[in-house]
Amino acid sequence: MWYYSKNGMQLGPLSTEELSGKARGGEVSPSDLVWKEGMPDWKPLAQVPEFQSTGGFSNPPSVGMGSVPMQQPPMYPAGYAPGSVPNYLWQSIVVTVLCCLPFGVVSIVYAAKVDSLLIRGDIVGATAASQSAKNWAIVGVASWAVGIGLYLIFMVFIAAGAAASGP
Repeated sequence: MWYYSKNGMQLGPLSTEELSGKARGGEVSPSDLVWKEGMPDWKPLAQVPEFQSTGGFSNPPSVGMGSVPMQQPPMYPAGYAPGSVPNYLWQSIVVTVLCCLPFGVVSIVYAAKVDSLLIRGDIVGATAASQSAKNWAIVGVASWAVGIGLYLIFMVFIAAGAAASGP
């Protein structure tokens, strides 16, 4: 299955026959970049051997890749898509706002990585980032609970000391 870039947008997937038809019809130009799984990078259509004869491209155009390389289209491993590995983002935000700022911020950083790692097909990395986001959120809530507990114990001792000393 082929993907192609037109006006900065990634389009596809298309079969070889469908992409050849778009090339013959003028919808895809010889300088438009194409990619399929197994190719190391995007190439102009005219430089791909499968389309040189079907498109009638005799002189491949010179195409600059620019300073920003094209990204490969998202290829999710079987059974995985954004959301299939929890990112714990909302929990991280709640911890940051209501409980413990430093631990919550670390949790947000890990939570923000989950979906992008999943899009790149890095299931292990996405799962690890998800677990780290969850752990840091739990640490934030636990530190808040310990702080409140210590505060309450301290207040009880102060109240008991004040009652013992009398008026």
